[in-house]
Amino acid sequence: MFETAINFDHGAKEVISPEAMDTLITELAHFRSQTVWLARVNKLQSRLAGANDLNSMIEAFSIWLMPLVEHDLIAYTNFDRNRIHKYCSCHGPARRSVIESAGKVFSKIESGEINAEHICSAGAGRYAQVRQCDSERGNAYLLLLRNGTPISKGEMEIVERGIEILNDPLRRVMDYEDMFDQARRDRLTGLANRRVFEERIDELLSSARRYGHPITIASMDLDNFKNVNDSLGHAAGDKALVRVAKALKSMVRESDLLVRMGGDEFIMVLPSTSIDAALILADRISLTIDQLDIQTPGGGRLGISIGLTQWQQCMSRDDWFLIADETLYRAKDAGRSRICVAEMD
Repeated sequence: MFETAINFDHGAKEVISPEAMDTLITELAHFRSQTVWLARVNKLQSRLAGANDLNSMIEAFSIWLMPLVEHDLIAYTNFDRNRIHKYCSCHGPARRSVIESAGKVFSKIESGEINAEHICSAGAGRYAQVRQCDSERGNAYLLLLRNGTPISKGEMEIVERGIEILNDPLRRVMDYEDMFDQARRDRLTGLANRRVFEERIDELLSSARRYGHPITIASMDLDNFKNVNDSLGHAAGDKALVRVAKALKSMVRESDLLVRMGGDEFIMVLPSTSIDAALILADRISLTIDQLDIQTPGGGRLGISIGLTQWQQCMSRDDWFLIADETLYRAKDAGRSRICVAEMD
């Protein structure tokens, strides 16, 4: 048995046993490890503090994690809030393939085929690790995906500790995005509101002007809606509006702009759409609303009048809107569930 002597002041000596020395070395190693981790935590918190939306937050987390746990993609999804954001470090065809793999993993989670806290093969030699995060705010998961080798237990411990730090900033940015989204959505129907219309319409027109693409506006107003409100009450009117909005939303493309302007008035802006193509869509809309079979007092059904106007290069924005309004009123005057096309010289 060896003993270590340490000199202190006045020539005094204290003997430390090998067991005590081992303990001291272990504590120093632990202290050093904690110091290194705290430095990493500070770096992550600094990165997250500079992220003001969900996309940049997931990107910041991925960049921080890369030196510690190599990966090709980090993705976040919240099924309850219909949010999904991915950050992929690959490029070209590999990027598309990795993103598709992530989508398949999330589909398996949503269907219950695999559980959270699960390591699985993602196909094409890829491995995925799923962890639930921010469980207080919905059904949310973080996915880590990489090629070649499974994610080790030690690596996942790092990911889990990182998620603990990520959760609070995630809540902050989700709450902010919810507030921003609510300000741009019609509270009753969930459609975009007039504010969104004003924000996007100039950009859509500018693009049509620059590339010479057709763009058509469908101005729509419900027929007999006032009778529903006056006779059956506003609750019945609200229910009818929600059903109509859902039907309209099912018929638009992602590039289209569907807006509830107020009351029973809706506008649909159709980029890269000629008046002939818009007329085909308008016929489908009219038939769909009629098939909702929303009864009105007196035995009639709720219908929709539609005015279609294709923008012309010679038109200002205000002229376009004025002609669209006039075309809608011609449709209203012609009777229930009518479609009118603007007459151009």
